[in-house]
Amino acid sequence: MRLVALLIVLNSALGFCQEADFHIDKPVFKFAKTYEGTLLKHTFIGKNTGDIPLIISDYNVSCSCTKAIFSKDPIPPGASFKIEVQFDTKGKYYFQDRVVYFKTNSKKGKEQVRFKVNVIPKNE
Repeated sequence: MRLVALLIVLNSALGFCQEADFHIDKPVFKFAKTYEGTLLKHTFIGKNTGDIPLIISDYNVSCSCTKAIFSKDPIPPGASFKIEVQFDTKGKYYFQDRVVYFKTNSKKGKEQVRFKVNVIPKNE
């Protein structure tokens, strides 16, 4: 009886250690100089290096000029995933440094990718 109780406690403790892990090798991307009005796109490649499925449920950006496209389906442990980021440079000038925050079930709960670009105004 004690052995069964010990096994249940150990199994429960191991379950608490399991977590999803949002991992992107290159979380910062720098676009080449571009002219205002261009729609820029970049795909970040990530991997769930955790023990349980990773869920990316939502994202947050500081401006509606930036969008993130990704699957909301659970990402199994060891599986890769893609996040496409789109940035509309219309009305944006000079150095732009943007961060896209993702709500996840990872240990941190909030993950991010970042991109930078120098936008040349149309009149220059």
